[in-house]
Amino acid sequence: MTTLFVAGTGTEVGKTWVAGRLIAALGTRGYPVRARKPAQSFDPVELGSTDAELLARATGEAPTTVCPEHRWYATPMAPPMAAAALGRPEFTIATLIAEIVIPTDGITIVEGAGGPRSPIATDGDNVDLARALRASLVVLVADAGLGTINAVELSVAAFGGFETLVVLNRWTNADLHRRNAQWLREAGHRVVTAVEDLAVALDARLSPL
Repeated sequence: MTTLFVAGTGTEVGKTWVAGRLIAALGTRGYPVRARKPAQSFDPVELGSTDAELLARATGEAPTTVCPEHRWYATPMAPPMAAAALGRPEFTIATLIAEIVIPTDGITIVEGAGGPRSPIATDGDNVDLARALRASLVVLVADAGLGTINAVELSVAAFGGFETLVVLNRWTNADLHRRNAQWLREAGHRVVTAVEDLAVALDARLSPL
């Protein structure tokens, strides 16, 4: 059993898009893959295409298996803030861990919410959650464009102690994108620019399941 934690350098960088396509790419390689979203907050107009629903479509699971129904917060704030705004109970990292059902075989992709230090419970952030999960590896999704070097450096530092693979999302092969990738690689980061390349890197990294 392997747990991969999918994080972003911030919001709206495409974590769920990358996670969904990674699930498909690993599935074609014969890995059983499940997805978990410990808590999600969203604008009510997104219902039908929330992160949990999109991940569920990728794995074939029920959306409420991916994210327990009582952890759906229909207001676009960090989950513990959304819970407070909606008048719902506080919850901790330990509570989220207790609710996440991780299968004993295959790969489980756990997607966080926001950036590394975005709060995901009243007492912790995405880094705390990844540590509590004892994640095998962090997949860090970053936008390929302007500002990504700073965002990646800060995010990788926040996930200190984890093996981290960086995915530069929304890649167009623009000159800036190529230079960003080169700079990050020369700084010692493992960087891919396509989900298929990420799947290849993970396939080489994962122990036979």
